[in-house]
Amino acid sequence: MTDAPLRLVVDASVGIKLFVDEEYSDKVHALFEQLAGDIPAILYVPDLFYIECTNILLKYTRRFGRSLEDSRADLVDLSRLSLRVVPTADLMEDALLLAAEQNITAYDACYAVLASRLALRLVTADKLLAKAVEALWIGDLEL
Repeated sequence: MTDAPLRLVVDASVGIKLFVDEEYSDKVHALFEQLAGDIPAILYVPDLFYIECTNILLKYTRRFGRSLEDSRADLVDLSRLSLRVVPTADLMEDALLLAAEQNITAYDACYAVLASRLALRLVTADKLLAKAVEALWIGDLEL
């Protein structure tokens, strides 16, 4: 009997920690390394994950002098990750309702709706989001 793979929804606040050194980057690296494990993890994201990560890298370039070349290289690496991508068009109506109900952004609500539909945990580095939608905060993730 084999173990079941780790299955989670991850948001951009988690994914970006692969590329910028922030608190809990070590946990994120350990999580994403499981994509290539003996029993590969399955990580889901709405398609907006990529543009959100792009925007965060842009902020690091503008605010902290991170090189544009480094950010571009990171985007190439990001695009090569074996993530399961779900179109936001499939999530937007429920995301609107959840966002209005929980007073969160529609972006954040997309991740929560995706997790709910797949009956999986959402992992986030955003404590307020974790509390609002009962997601797993990255600091509490045990691998």
